[in-house]
Amino acid sequence: MPPCLSIVIVDTLKKILGTAPKTLHEPRFQGNEHRYVRDCIDSTFVSSVGAYVDRFERELADYTGSRRAVAVVNGTAALQVAMQLAGVRSGDEVIVPTLTFVATANAVHYLGATPHFADSEMGTLGLDPVALREWLTHCSEQVAGGTRNRYTGRPIRALVPMHTFGHPCDMEGLMAVAHDYGLALVEDAAESLGSRYQGRHTGTFGKLGALSFNGNKIITTGGGGAILTQDEKLADHAKHLTTTAKQPHRWEYVHDEIGYNFRMPNLNAALGCAQLEKLPGFLVSKRHLAVAYQGAFANTPAVHLVQEPVGCESNYWLQALILDETVADQRDAILNATNEAGLMTRPAWTPMHQLAPYRHCPHAPLPVADSLVRRIINLPSSAGLV
Repeated sequence: MPPCLSIVIVDTLKKILGTAPKTLHEPRFQGNEHRYVRDCIDSTFVSSVGAYVDRFERELADYTGSRRAVAVVNGTAALQVAMQLAGVRSGDEVIVPTLTFVATANAVHYLGATPHFADSEMGTLGLDPVALREWLTHCSEQVAGGTRNRYTGRPIRALVPMHTFGHPCDMEGLMAVAHDYGLALVEDAAESLGSRYQGRHTGTFGKLGALSFNGNKIITTGGGGAILTQDEKLADHAKHLTTTAKQPHRWEYVHDEIGYNFRMPNLNAALGCAQLEKLPGFLVSKRHLAVAYQGAFANTPAVHLVQEPVGCESNYWLQALILDETVADQRDAILNATNEAGLMTRPAWTPMHQLAPYRHCPHAPLPVADSLVRRIINLPSSAGLV
């Protein structure tokens, strides 16, 4: 009788990673982090004004190929402001994947809009443009000013793809859907710094994009995010909005619209500058880990590792093992066995349409996302594991 799948997976992971406990994803500080943070402290400019914020924004823009980057306190804030600048208003609907972290849906809600959940495609784990087009043909109608949900009567204002675990979505297909239905395209690139679609960095295809630098991301500023855009006016407005919409003046406090206290502190940006210097090495290390996992699990029946889509470069932020449907009922047993062995694994997020705050929201048929959620297991993915 063959060994149970839980034992096989635990043994395989130990052969690659060793027997010491492993977390899912932890930051690595092996460069100038201490020096830059000390320098920031010594300067006394530790809050939202300082040289490191400006430097971090310039270097992010250069790295991603975006005309501008605006650093903010976290990825959720980045996405919220990006959608607001793209025209999302209270009463609108915004199409987002149901297979995403809750921040994507929350950012929509913060604007008084309603998330409208769509299905994933098996190859990329991101929004499926073919299924989405079919759904919009069924559920929407063209009206003066754009697209309306024929069932709710609300405008469908924007499309927000998310690059799941760092793997780029089918951006060509999604941009075509956005164009044909008059939807603003805003990318949730929170997980995909370092990922490219057909040679172009994620987060730079839509009107705006959002990055995250949380402690579990490929680089971290402790907490932080950034808005990417090719539009100088939008970037200036983003910076204004995220700095409490204060008009520049030597001493007066004049705020010309309702803004947010969302600017990234200089202290966090100092950490980010050091982390950006190490990003190329992190990407190489995570690709080595992906290759090691692919080889180790190649002959394990009923499982496979998610690989970067054709024509893409993934940062392999989180390595994802997918169980065949025939063994999907073993997912929780595998999660229990691996975590008991000190090897942190996690399932995919609970899909948004199943969460209590969002069960009332409109959604397309979701067969692929529902299937993936039953079968995904994220493996230890930190840089430097192999």
